[in-house]
Amino acid sequence: MEPKIIQPPKRCGCANPSEKCEELARTIRPGKVDPDAVLVFDVRREADYAASNETIPGALWKNPDKIDAWIGAVPRTLDVVIYCVRGGAVSNAVVDRLHAAGVKARYIEGGLEAYKAAGGKVARK
Repeated sequence: MEPKIIQPPKRCGCANPSEKCEELARTIRPGKVDPDAVLVFDVRREADYAASNETIPGALWKNPDKIDAWIGAVPRTLDVVIYCVRGGAVSNAVVDRLHAAGVKARYIEGGLEAYKAAGGKVARK
C-alpha cells in the first residue's frame, strides 16, 4: 500500500492546496499597489508606526495586536492590501486572520520599504 501524501495547509481558503494559490495570491508586488483602487491598511506594530513619519496615501493604521477589535468591521466585498515594515511575520499573521474571516486580503511583498524602493508614493502622517 502506498503511503498517503499529506497536503500542506491551505493558506488562502481556496481548493488549491499549494502555497502559491492561483485564485488568491497572498502577496502583491510593491509596484502594483493602487491605493485609489483598494482598501489599504498599515499594520505596522504600534512602536514602528509611531517611529515613522511616512505612510501610503489613504492607508488606515490598524494595530495588529488588537485585530480582534477591528476585524469585524472590515468589508468582505472589497480587496484589502496590508503592509508592515518589511512584509514579514506581522503581514502574514494579519492576512491569515483576515482570510479566516472571509476577507480578500493580500500584503505588499517587502512591506513599506519595498513599496518605497519601487517608487511608490508616500505621504507624511
